[in-house]
Amino acid sequence: MDQLQAMRVFARVVETGSFTRTAEALDLPRATVSKLVQALESHLRVRLLNRTTRRVAVTPEGAAYYERTHRLLGELDEIDSGLSDAHAAPRGRLRVEMGSAMARLVVIPALADFQARYPDIRLELGVSDRPGDPGADPLDCVIRAGVLTEPSLVARRIGELPVRTYAAPAYLRRHGAPRRPEDLEDGHGIVGCFGCGGRAHPGLDFRRDGQRISVQGRQAVSVNEGSALLAAGLAGLGVVQLPAFLAQPHVEAGELVRVLEGWTSEPVPLHVVFPHNRHLGARVRAFVDWVADLFAGHALLGRPQAAPAATAGVAAIGPLAAATLAGATPGRSPIRAAPPVAARPARPAARAQACPA
Repeated sequence: MDQLQAMRVFARVVETGSFTRTAEALDLPRATVSKLVQALESHLRVRLLNRTTRRVAVTPEGAAYYERTHRLLGELDEIDSGLSDAHAAPRGRLRVEMGSAMARLVVIPALADFQARYPDIRLELGVSDRPGDPGADPLDCVIRAGVLTEPSLVARRIGELPVRTYAAPAYLRRHGAPRRPEDLEDGHGIVGCFGCGGRAHPGLDFRRDGQRISVQGRQAVSVNEGSALLAAGLAGLGVVQLPAFLAQPHVEAGELVRVLEGWTSEPVPLHVVFPHNRHLGARVRAFVDWVADLFAGHALLGRPQAAPAATAGVAAIGPLAAATLAGATPGRSPIRAAPPVAARPARPAARAQACPA
């Protein structure tokens, strides 16, 4: 038995959930895939997979084995690619995860350019509003919105999400347009976003000329998911704060109207995060540089600003909803990462937490 090949085949079966899809991906006969997994199980004297006619399930022993082997296989791939980086164009499999709104509205429409530049990179784009953790999941990098909270990952800050305030025309016909943030405390409704650290969302936040105002308002509706927040605003259920890139198509269609234009809200930082102990191959660096340039040239995504000073124990503020829309789920840390540093830095000795966006 070629143990290395058997490990690669087993890892792909776990990732695809299918012997057939694994055989197609690796260009092997299905019988060969099955025999390699059986040989690996015989070698280890443990069952790694439970097979039925309809599905393949990973056993607890198989899950533990996969967790360790996928890291090892990734390191072997990086060793191989690292030796050839200086002599060949970036190539190979690249696993990236990001939020659904960011993928649908910004990244996927521009992917033809990435493919033209790097035709030998096989991009596997995971689109999910569950925060991916490249330290635990088999991912090369993750695009996430939010403030860095833990030193288990390395991050590069690539932009920020301007957050603005909107309402549906039907809502404004019923309630009128607010002229000041304080107007939202009486006679208006706001759509809240709950779940930050297990607490209710505090409301909407505004700033202008150094002045900061937090509005609680009447939250007739609160949600814990980004697309639901947008849908509630479109339905006229209240005033909402949304990332500009997400709201703009609806503004142009006449479905949303920007209100309180003299006031802004705290922008949400955008990062690419990746494990601190993993070598950044040429394909990862190529993608990170490409997506940073993409965001920098986008009219509704701000250029990265200096990271905020680390401040322990600061409560969350209103634009957490924007982090939700860009791919973070309320109730969990928007991302887990170290302050922006170069690739493969020394791991910070102490944990720091900045004010969440």
